[in-house]
Order: sequence, then C-alpha cells, then structure tokens
Amino acid sequence: MPRVLATTTPRPVPLVRALVGREAGDVVVTRGRTAENAGNLAPGFVAAMAESYGGTRLGRQELDGELIEEVEGALWTRDLIEACRVRHVPGMLARVVVAVDPPASAGGDACGIVVAGLGGDGRGYVIADASVEGMRPEGWARAVAAAAMVHGADRVVAEANNGGAMVESVLRAAEEKMPVKLVHASRGKSARAEPVAALYEAGRVAHRGAFPELEDQMCGLLAGGGYVGPGRSPDRADALVWALSELMLAKRGEARIREM
Repeated sequence: MPRVLATTTPRPVPLVRALVGREAGDVVVTRGRTAENAGNLAPGFVAAMAESYGGTRLGRQELDGELIEEVEGALWTRDLIEACRVRHVPGMLARVVVAVDPPASAGGDACGIVVAGLGGDGRGYVIADASVEGMRPEGWARAVAAAAMVHGADRVVAEANNGGAMVESVLRAAEEKMPVKLVHASRGKSARAEPVAALYEAGRVAHRGAFPELEDQMCGLLAGGGYVGPGRSPDRADALVWALSELMLAKRGEARIREM
C-alpha cells in the first residue's frame, strides 16, 4: 500500500489542480497558513511578510495556502491586477467618487461600495472597498455616507435599476447633502465591465493596496457575459465598474470656439 506525502505551495499547476480536485477519495488535502508556524520562524518574519505581501495573490498563495486559479475567458487576470498595484497615490486626487451597487432586496444581500479617484496624472486609482453584507437599506446607506465623508468624495454614483427612487431616498436620509447621481444599467454586467478592463490593460488604472474580495469577483467576470466568481453576484466588481466609468469614461461637455 504505497503512500506519498507531498508538501508544496499550492500553485495552480496541472498536477496540483488534479490532486486537489480528485474525486476518487484517495487524496487527503491539508492546508496550513504561514502564521500557524510562527513558533518555528524568526521573530518578526510573519509580520514582515504580511506587510510586504498581505492581500496580494502571491501572499494569499504563499502565506495563506490558497489555491488561486485563473478563470479562462475572464476580463481580468491575477497578473494584470498585480501589475496595476501601487502602494501610494502620487500627488493629490482631482476627483473622488463612491460607487454603489445596491442589493436587489431589503433582506440583507451584499451591497457593493467602492471608492476610486482620478489622479493628477490622469490615472484612475481604486482606494477603498467599503462593501457591506447583511444590512438593511439604512445600514448600507450609512456605510456609503461614511465612505464618502472619510475619502472626501465629490459624488456618489448609485445604480438605480432596482428601485431608483428608494435608493436615492435612503442615501439622502443617511446624509441630506450627499451629491447623489443615479445611473441606469442598459447592458449586462460583463458588457459594462469590458471598457473598464481595457483601461487596466492600458495601464490607466491602479489599485492602492490589495482588495482580495473585490479582485476575486473581478477575475470571475467573463468576456461575453457570465460570472463564475465567489458569491451570487459580482456586487463589488459592479461598483468598481460604475466608479471608474464615472471618472474615466463618462462623456463631458467641453467649451470650444468655432469659426463661422
């Protein structure tokens, strides 16, 4: 009865994926995090590694023991997001918006809340994921108001397909002077996300820090339609799309002098 004990970083190579997904019942998978081995490591090592790699794909793989796979046909890849990650935003932000993907029901579904800003360099910066779960309208509206206040947002963009009047009223109830702009989705989530994904590919968007839950949803949106990421809906990713669309893709009037 030959047996093998294999210890490895869970890289998504074919062999590891095949073993983890094996249904024959002859493979036992045990996972461990680096922090659980802190007693056998040099003092400060875990803290130093978490500071450098916490939340990133590499950190989740190497420190948390997660098997993170790429989804074929996804609009975003892990490598693309990693290439767009920065520690700090250079200079001041010209604009800051908070985008909201309200839950479809009052029963406590997740509410996507993402904060993004436009840098003086013309680049979009994702600076916070303030999404909340399990809250009624007044609860997620307060979370939106708090995010807007903390980050000095000049506008709140909220999807209004599911009860637009209600969305605006609960947001204004949380903060009367909140500058709310309602937007209506005329296309599916993936179709709306495609031009935003193109901004990432062009190097025009960066993430200040890491947002694991948001990034997992981004990597689950499929080109041409469909979603295979965590949760029932890409609420966080949808809020990100609304925020960056407002900052970088919205059509704005421009004064011009025309010869007669």
